[in-house]
Amino acid sequence: MEMQIASQSSYAGLVDLDWSKPLGRWKDPRLVRMARGRSRHIVRFVELEGRVFAVKELDDRFALKEYAMLKEMADSSLPVVDVACVVVNRATKSGEHLDGAVVTRFLDYALPYTYLLRRDGWSTSQQRLIDAAAVLLVQLHLEGFWWGDFSLANALFRRDAGELRAYLVDAETAEHHPTLSDGQRRYDVDIAVENMAGGLADLVAAGKVSTDTDPVDVALQLAERYEALWAEVTSEEEFSSDELWRLEDRVRRLNTLGFDASELSVVSLVGKDRIRIRPLVVEEGHHGRRLARLTGISVQENQARRLLNDLDFYKAELERGGRSAVSEAIAAHRWLTERFEPFLMAIPPDLQGRLEPAEAYHQFLEHRWFLSEAAGRDVSDADAMRSFFDSVLRPRPEERLLFDEPTTELPITWFQSAEMPDTPASDTPESEPSVGS
Repeated sequence: MEMQIASQSSYAGLVDLDWSKPLGRWKDPRLVRMARGRSRHIVRFVELEGRVFAVKELDDRFALKEYAMLKEMADSSLPVVDVACVVVNRATKSGEHLDGAVVTRFLDYALPYTYLLRRDGWSTSQQRLIDAAAVLLVQLHLEGFWWGDFSLANALFRRDAGELRAYLVDAETAEHHPTLSDGQRRYDVDIAVENMAGGLADLVAAGKVSTDTDPVDVALQLAERYEALWAEVTSEEEFSSDELWRLEDRVRRLNTLGFDASELSVVSLVGKDRIRIRPLVVEEGHHGRRLARLTGISVQENQARRLLNDLDFYKAELERGGRSAVSEAIAAHRWLTERFEPFLMAIPPDLQGRLEPAEAYHQFLEHRWFLSEAAGRDVSDADAMRSFFDSVLRPRPEERLLFDEPTTELPITWFQSAEMPDTPASDTPESEPSVGS
């Protein structure tokens, strides 16, 4: 057996797993059940030192390729699962060859789209899933990655201040090029449209989505959203020299989409009173980087935007009434210690797994606003928190969906309840693929 470790972090527990047995026959007491989506491969989840890992079994060649591709994507700061190690040259104790395995860190609070559809409903989830998928494809293509196997099942989704953020979890077919041609991009989008249409057709046939839904029409919306977003972040724009405000407006639009034009190419057209601009080095995460710089908090882009709005409002409160100006750094420190952290500390222990911290704070701010609007006055933080914990957090299920009992994986039907059956797990889950990365 050969194991390549991707991270400098200590994953000693991974070495101790029984790599001489196929994943379908593992009976390790550290096995757990997690929220997951469908996969072509057997996937098992194991908890080691408080961290959960997904172990996917596949041919050595594909395991090595996926391991390398996930590392490259992570190095490009793309939203992908964190690869921990790859295991190849596995064999049973009798010398029989076994497939390799790729091990990734499980994304806390990441959910498969089937859970979101069951929990939130198709009408609520449809556009958010399409938008998240389009953003993920644009991010990959900007960095020269061709996915080749997009489907909703090959991604996980995390709540992001009322929106969803997609994370790639399956990179078997992915390729990395210096840049992608328009033909490569369109082909990748065509694959995505075809796979999405097929998946939605299955849902309609199973009665899980309204029969009024046209799978092809919905999938084509993904292509439309992708093209609009791609044009916004990459296209050239011309304007006259007395319209320089349009340059600033272009940057603002990019920031609103979550991208940052760290450099602009500005060209004065010869013989014309016009200027051409094109954004260069377009990166995702403008608001996230600003929040991390000010507070050290690392969150998703929409959450960062929402938290920054609250921070800016708090700074304005500190300066209200003619008081002296407060620096951004001091305001950020006070906001962190007087607003954000006290809210997290106030969450009852039994409710702390309902939502990830930044998402909980965002939803608390929304809840407090609605309470204040209904009351016609500002509702205090203490009253709003009590109401939020009781009426919003307590009724929610645990979205980390970690089950403590040791078990082999059970096949989960697409819209099965999150509560697992009490029947014992099968020793041969190969009869139906487990689902995960």
